[in-house]
Amino acid sequence: MANAAQEEENSAGFPTPVAAFSQGVRKGGFLQVAGQVAFDADSKIVADTVAEQTRQALRNVNTVLAAAGASMDDVIMLRVYLTDTAHFGEMNEAYGEFMSEPFPARTTVYVGLPAGLLVEIDALAVVE
Repeated sequence: MANAAQEEENSAGFPTPVAAFSQGVRKGGFLQVAGQVAFDADSKIVADTVAEQTRQALRNVNTVLAAAGASMDDVIMLRVYLTDTAHFGEMNEAYGEFMSEPFPARTTVYVGLPAGLLVEIDALAVVE
């Protein structure tokens, strides 16, 4: 760990990151959840639609949050990375299934992702 004040959050039964990063890192009262994609526990892409990939990415965000004793209610910011501007409406509809008021802040950006991946989502939460 880069800083002794950080606590790494790793979820049992969750795909191991393919690079050198943690699924989530807690520092003080903040938990940063790394970008989550539509991988299942076997690191396989679960679907080929942006709606299903959004749902799986958000389920993965929830898994990391839960491992740290947090929930979507603790999230203050989400960033959504899409590969195509045409996917915004479909992503937004699936995203809405997981959100309730008061809504966290959100930024959506358009990026290149590895083959087969259409969306990636990260989160910043405040935890006790």
